[in-house]
Amino acid sequence: MPRFKDFRPAGVIPATLLALNEDMSIDERQTRKHLRDCALVDGVSAVTVNGHASEVHACSFPEQQQILAASMAEVGDRIPVINGIYTDGSIEAARLAAMADKEGASALLVFPPNSMAMGGHLRPDMAIAHYRRIADATDLPIIAFQYPMASHLGYAFDTLLALFDKVPSIAAIKDWSNDAMLHEKHIRTFQNLPRPVNVLTTHSSWLMASLTLGCNGLLSGSGSVIADLQVALFRAVQAGDLKAAQAVNDRIYPLSQAFYAPPFLDMHNRMKEALVLLGRIDKAVVRPPLMKIGDAEIERIRSALDQAGIAREGALRLAA
Repeated sequence: MPRFKDFRPAGVIPATLLALNEDMSIDERQTRKHLRDCALVDGVSAVTVNGHASEVHACSFPEQQQILAASMAEVGDRIPVINGIYTDGSIEAARLAAMADKEGASALLVFPPNSMAMGGHLRPDMAIAHYRRIADATDLPIIAFQYPMASHLGYAFDTLLALFDKVPSIAAIKDWSNDAMLHEKHIRTFQNLPRPVNVLTTHSSWLMASLTLGCNGLLSGSGSVIADLQVALFRAVQAGDLKAAQAVNDRIYPLSQAFYAPPFLDMHNRMKEALVLLGRIDKAVVRPPLMKIGDAEIERIRSALDQAGIAREGALRLAA
């Protein structure tokens, strides 16, 4: 059973990376160290595993179970752990959800099935059936991952409202709509429903602007590197302290420019390299089809870290 039964997804939630050995097997020791570095930063409200940032697309069911079990053993008694549900089939999604419940996760982050990319956005009943099957497998709170509509994996506004009605365990969305106007509509509407649904932004390339619209939290892969800066930014925005928020954002800006540059798919690859440069993990191995980035780009990341004022072996502010 989950250790944090009353957990409601909100606040600053890093999505952690997966450390790998040179043979591409899981380096559990380094993964645990990285998880602890992120999860125990003062002000972090939860941590996510088995998401995009941890290359879940390239991990088998047993490996995902191993990652979650190790995460629970490392920090599960200190902070809620959110487990990603990434698969193309609803039956497998339900199996993953049941596993996450059994291992002690406090919530699920449900990705849209890639199998819906060829028109699933035109069939709202497919999304509802997918989420219902997951909710039938567990009563854990669900975070629905909202993709850009241009991807054909996003859910239309009315579909999201129907989802919230039909699947009451949806407690939040991870909003990657990538549309500022729609994003604000999500925030103003969903967080003020009779049963509110929190909006967690993942617009990490324009995080300050997104947070100022009123998001109740953020769920971000770049929290794997700058969880402390994200906490500082979130707190400043929540306090209405524009000058403090701008000062923190000035430090975040060079890193967001480096991490989220084209090609977008290399973002978490770059974050691994940043952790190596900072001395927080030993090596930046990724599983194919991802490939190691070149020396020139690594130097750009080094420069961005310098501009952000983040020193090698810089100590994150950990909770007592």
